[in-house]
Amino acid sequence: MEFLLTKIKENLNEQMLLLTISNPRKAEEVKKYNIRPILVKDKLVFQSAAYTKTQVFHKNLSKRELLEEVQKILPLYKQVQLQTSGAELTALINKKGKAAIKVKKQNNPAVAKLSSDKSHLLHNRTKKYILPEGVAVPFLKDLGVMTAEGKIVRTKYDKYRQINRFLEFIKDVLPNLPKDREITILDFGCGKSYLTFAMYYYLKELKGCDIRIIGLDLKKDVIKNCSRLAVKYGYDKLNFYEGSIEEFEGVTQVDMVVTLHACDTATDYALYKALRWGASVILSVPCCQHELNKQISVSELEPITDYGILKERFCALATDGIRAKILEEQGYDTQILEFIDMEHTPKNLLIRALHRKKPSAKKKEKASKEVNAFCEQFGFAPTLWKLLQEEGGVNNE
Repeated sequence: MEFLLTKIKENLNEQMLLLTISNPRKAEEVKKYNIRPILVKDKLVFQSAAYTKTQVFHKNLSKRELLEEVQKILPLYKQVQLQTSGAELTALINKKGKAAIKVKKQNNPAVAKLSSDKSHLLHNRTKKYILPEGVAVPFLKDLGVMTAEGKIVRTKYDKYRQINRFLEFIKDVLPNLPKDREITILDFGCGKSYLTFAMYYYLKELKGCDIRIIGLDLKKDVIKNCSRLAVKYGYDKLNFYEGSIEEFEGVTQVDMVVTLHACDTATDYALYKALRWGASVILSVPCCQHELNKQISVSELEPITDYGILKERFCALATDGIRAKILEEQGYDTQILEFIDMEHTPKNLLIRALHRKKPSAKKKEKASKEVNAFCEQFGFAPTLWKLLQEEGGVNNE
């Protein structure tokens, strides 16, 4: 711990980009701290953003005040990430306070640009994206999101924001993926593959991970074009195949399953496949949840179900909620998060499930009771639940 504190102290200067302290040991009020240097009236201070479940609290601290704060809170958290213009430090802290530290050289040209012009020190700076504007990315150019100069096409700005938001989710789950072997990722219903290419570029080109990504879609012309682009960029471990989620059997082990806007029960089949493989990470943005809408008939809910748009929204939320609980029952820590802002698309909820390293029989039992109670109350057995029951359940704990 002392060595980690020393490294943090050494880097509290203008070359520091971001210090993140996250993953609390207990149910602390503050879930994460993001700390960055800023210039206020030409004086270097450090802005601390403390994230609770519903709010963010900001305060500016001197170097001395920040060191005192960090020394106090560090034992309460498991993970630290320090980004500077020259390196990226990641530390995992165990219960005894010992930190396992890894340092990787920073080779992102966008980071070097930020450091040289000191734009990262501006108090009211523009949002920092993982794929920043002004740095040309080949696949974004060919997919019509960027110009050759790296500027965002005005009509594609929502897509640009969506891609970067998705990469933030990928960044968050990196600690849950293997580090000592090739990582296999499967993207069900990849479509035009904006996000598939973004995943590969981020993980392979920017983070240097050993990865293999498979994109699957029913549209032959889409798969043909994506395959052509993958060859063009030299992405030799990015492959696209035509086929359905339900019938796909091309791999025996998958570390992360991504399913974005798979329609109705296609999401259930994708989640079921992920459970069969024992995937460490599942990221799913469901779409068109019609199954419950067709089945629900509960008189107590008629103030909702008598009105089409309310019934549709209720059924979508209920379906995703029960899917999340089923994943809990199968040994995953599950969250439902906002993907992108409401004004851009109504399909904006993402189910994120991380496989538990330590099984929790109590948590599994609680989720199982809740799933059974829901199904009994509404006369609803979602496809995912049916698939699990038919095979006697899938238990990857």
